[in-house]
This record gives sequence, structure tokens and C-alpha cells, in this order.
Amino acid sequence: MNPDAPKSLADPGAVAARHALAEASPRLDPLRRLAERIRTERGRPVPEADPLDGGVSARLLLLLETPGPATGRTAFVSRDNPTGTAANLFRFLADAGIPRTDTLIWNAVPWVIHAPGARNRAPRTGEIRAARAYLMPLVALMPDLAVAVLSGRVAQGLGPVLAEARPDLPVVAIPHPSPTYVCTSPAVPARIAAGLSEAARHLGLPG
Repeated sequence: MNPDAPKSLADPGAVAARHALAEASPRLDPLRRLAERIRTERGRPVPEADPLDGGVSARLLLLLETPGPATGRTAFVSRDNPTGTAANLFRFLADAGIPRTDTLIWNAVPWVIHAPGARNRAPRTGEIRAARAYLMPLVALMPDLAVAVLSGRVAQGLGPVLAEARPDLPVVAIPHPSPTYVCTSPAVPARIAAGLSEAARHLGLPG
């Protein structure tokens, strides 16, 4: 059953149940292998996709920036993480009417870049450059991909790599859903909502 409110992964029991789902989900297996490859090659933690989302069957790829500190508690990239960014994303996606099973949420730089216990920081140029190598393998795992949503500056910087991997794929750019950005101006949430509505239309949804 899908959570009906944000931050459900604040509950350790919910986290454990989600991991059990992930281990039993065939549509997550290729993504889990990719995450393990990145862990091995980068030597850093890599949170995994949420098993309540679409996995490799998703039609919408939503790229964020980097895993935030909350992923250390859940080990998932999820709209259900106990953070303001995840809570905003939960509401924006729900308002856009995009089913969870149509989505895969991932990070442009998929490994944790901040030191343990430290606040998150912006990715460095070298980290972004290294992350490009993992975008094509990710997209190759998604045969039904119909639209990509690039959230924030770092994700949008990978647009050319995405265009090379899938030249005909529609790409929608939106601001990052972090409270830091969303609260700066009413125009920011309006742009996020408009972008997700456009993405929904690419999926054949009302949008």
C-alpha cells in the first residue's frame, strides 16, 4: 500500500519493510546491480531506488542532484524520506497525478558526496564529470522510458548526455524541490508544478 502522507520512512519499521520489498522486487534487480557497481567503482554509499516506484519499468525518470543526509538512515532515493525535499516532491508528484509505478527517482550524482555527519554540499566539477558515465547505463535499463525530468542545475547539466543516449526522449527541466529553493518565490513551485504537468502529458495523463 502506498503511503498517503510524506515522510513515512521516518519510521524504522517502514524502512525495514521497504528493504524487504526491494529484495523481492524483480523490477529493482537491475538497478540494485547498477548501484552496487557504482559503490564498488566510487567507494561511496549509493542509495537505491524505492520499490514502491516503477524501477526499470518506469516511464518517467526524475533526476535530482545528490543523495542527501537522510539517505544514510533509509538507504533509498525516495519521496518518502524524512526530509523537506522529499516531502515537497511527494506533494508535487501527487498533485501532478503521476502514478508511482510510472516513476523512477534517481540522482545525477548517485553516490553520497558529503562526509559522514556533515551537511550536504554541491557536487564538484569532477564528481559531475564522473557521474556522466553512469547515466547511459541507467537509461539502458529502462525500455519504457517516455520522458525525463531534470530537477536543478546539476541534473540539467547532464542533459547533453541524456540526449546522446536517447535523442528522441522528451526532457523537462524544473527547479530543485528543496525547501531552500521552493520558499524563495511563488514562481518556483509554480514552475515545478508546470513542468510535472508537462511530463504527465508526455505520459498520456491529464497533466
